[in-house]
Amino acid sequence: MQEPQPATAPGMPYGPPQPVPGTYQGAVNYGFQGQPMGFPGGFVPPVQNQPPMNVPIWMPIPPSIPNCPPGLEYLTQIDQILIHQQLELLEIVTGFETSNKYELKNSLGQRVYFAAEDTDCLTRNCCGAARPFTIRIIDNLGREVITLQRPLRCASCCCPCCLQELEVQSPPGTTVGYVVQNWHPCLPKFTIQDEKKNDVLKIAGPCIVCRCCEDVNFEVQSLDETSAVGRISKKWTGLVQEMFTDTDNFGISFPMDLDVKMKAVMIGACFLIDFMFFEYSGN
Repeated sequence: MQEPQPATAPGMPYGPPQPVPGTYQGAVNYGFQGQPMGFPGGFVPPVQNQPPMNVPIWMPIPPSIPNCPPGLEYLTQIDQILIHQQLELLEIVTGFETSNKYELKNSLGQRVYFAAEDTDCLTRNCCGAARPFTIRIIDNLGREVITLQRPLRCASCCCPCCLQELEVQSPPGTTVGYVVQNWHPCLPKFTIQDEKKNDVLKIAGPCIVCRCCEDVNFEVQSLDETSAVGRISKKWTGLVQEMFTDTDNFGISFPMDLDVKMKAVMIGACFLIDFMFFEYSGN
């Protein structure tokens, strides 16, 4: 009996940008928009029935793929994800830490997922960037397709016995991998593991993660750290935003044929890196 193969890219095109329906309870707030049904004879609906300009354009829904967790089919068609953290006015004015929200887009600017932090007010403002969190990642149908869970752990290199770890679930309740911090006196290092905690990839960052006017790159490498597999980049967003807010933009690149589960774990690694090294900005 053959073992199931990991879901990889079938070579499907992106297709034309179009808004799609959503069933998530907070769909209106998150920009979900129903898609009109097709019209016979090439009839085009009048302009007033078109979606408003401020409605985000979602990536078209891909077909189902065998052995692929539901909702991760989008990842088979892309080799890059851009993560944009939404600017929170209340947080800027008062310094009061609010729940983080993110847009995940493909290279065409189409929204692939929406991510929202699920923590209570006391945890956010008492524990700061070291807080435990649950981040729920939602697709364009309003389904929660990825869940990221970070327990409360030590973030200091002086305590190698209790380093950072993040669990990635897809669908929620089914673990597909982990991101584990590795002890190092100078460099930020992590290991990407599968659901059985077998090492799959390594991540290595620079000695100094705070740089002015340039991106900060975390290299994703093979287990022997001899070949590059991908990259997680913290994008420079400008002096004002970097100094006075903790709103960050990231880019993730990976091979098109990488297992979608490992792509999801790389997304989780990006969020863990953000909280560990860049969430302090502007506090």
